[in-house]
Amino acid sequence: MYKMMLVTKLTQFNIPPKHSEIKNGKLNLPIVIRIACLLLIIFTLLNGVGAMAQKTDNRKNWVIVIDPGHGGRDPGALGSFSYEKDITLAVSLKTGELIERNISNVKVLYTRKTDTFVELADRANIANKNKADLFISIHANWHRLSSTYGAETYIMGHHKDQQNLEVAMKENEVILLEKDYSTRYEGFDPKSPESYIIFTLMQSAFFEQSTNLASKIQNQFREQIKRYDRGVKQAGFWVLYMTTMPCVLIELGFISNPSEEKYLNSKQGQDDLAMAIFNACRDYIEEVDKKSGISAIKLENKTDSIALVKNNDTNDNQIFFTVQIVSSVKKIELKPQNFKNIKDVNELHIDNRYRYTTGKFTDYDEALSYRKKIESLYPDAFIIAVKENKILPLQQALKETRRK
Repeated sequence: MYKMMLVTKLTQFNIPPKHSEIKNGKLNLPIVIRIACLLLIIFTLLNGVGAMAQKTDNRKNWVIVIDPGHGGRDPGALGSFSYEKDITLAVSLKTGELIERNISNVKVLYTRKTDTFVELADRANIANKNKADLFISIHANWHRLSSTYGAETYIMGHHKDQQNLEVAMKENEVILLEKDYSTRYEGFDPKSPESYIIFTLMQSAFFEQSTNLASKIQNQFREQIKRYDRGVKQAGFWVLYMTTMPCVLIELGFISNPSEEKYLNSKQGQDDLAMAIFNACRDYIEEVDKKSGISAIKLENKTDSIALVKNNDTNDNQIFFTVQIVSSVKKIELKPQNFKNIKDVNELHIDNRYRYTTGKFTDYDEALSYRKKIESLYPDAFIIAVKENKILPLQQALKETRRK
C-alpha cells in the first residue's frame, strides 16, 4: 500500500525519471526523496486521524468548583499546632492539579487559591455563575473527644442525629463573621437548631448524583488509602443549600485527634487524600459520560408505572394544592429527566427561590393521593397551597376551600 502511495506522490510532484527508476518491479528513489515522501504520508495520516478524533469526541466538557473551607480571618477548626484553613487549601490545590493534569475535558475553578476570606454565599455564587457540574467543599473536622477519628462526606439534607447537626452548625458559624449576615441569609441563625428546620423542607434536585459522588469518595478513602470510613451523611450546610448542582462537603479527618492532625498536615497524608478525591471524581465523570447516551431511555422506563395526573382546571384567583418536589435558588430547565421523568412539572418563583411542583388540585385529598403515588421518587415531597403566585399557610387554605 505504501509503495502505491509513494508512486502516487512521486507522480504528483513530477519527479524526473533520472531521479527514479523501477527495476524488477521495485521503486528505487534517492534517500532524500524517500524521506520526504514518507514524512508527507505520515503527516497526511496524522491529519486524518486527528480530524476523525475531533469528530468522534463528543464528551461533555465539565466544570468542577473546588471550595477550600474557611480562610483569611476564619481559621476554621483549631488543632494543637495547625489550622483547618491551611489543610483544606493544600488538599484542594493538590486535588485540582490532579484533575486538570489527568482529565482532559474538565476545567477546575476554586473559591479561593490563597489564604483569603470568602463569604459562604459567594462560594456558592462562584459555582452557580460558572454553571459548574460539581461542587466539592473540603473541610477538616473537630470533636471534643480527641479519640474521634475518620473521614466522612456530607450531602445536602436534614440531619439525622445530633452529631450531624453539630457538624453543620460548626461549619455554618462562619456566617457570623460576615457583615449584615441576618439580612443576607434571610434571618438564618447558625447557632439555633430551630433555624435548621428550613432544610427539612428542601429536597435537592441533585440528591442522587450527590449521593453517588459522596459514596465514591468514601469508597476511595476506605479501600485505597485505608481511612476509617464514617460514611455518607446528610446535614444542613448553607454552602450546599445555595448551590444548584451535585455537591458534597468532605470532612477529611479530625484535627482534634493528635495522630490525625499529623496525618492531615503531612505531605503523604495530603497527597493520599487528594488522590482519593481525584479518583472518585474521575470515576464519577467516566460513569456519567458513559451513561449520558442512554440515561433518558432508562428514566423513561423507570417511571412507566407512575400514573401522571392531569391537572384540574384552575384560575389564578383560586386556591389550589400542589406537590412540591424540589426547591432551588437557580432556575432548573423543565425537562422530565431533571425531575426523575415526571412530565407535568410546574415552576413557582416565590421568595427568591424556584419551587418545582407537580399536580394542581382544587381538592386537598386529591393532592394527598397524588403525593403518595410519587412518594417512591420523592419521599420528602410535601403539599403546598398557592393563590395568586403566593404560598398560603396550609391550614388557612383548607379552611377557605372547605368553607366554599
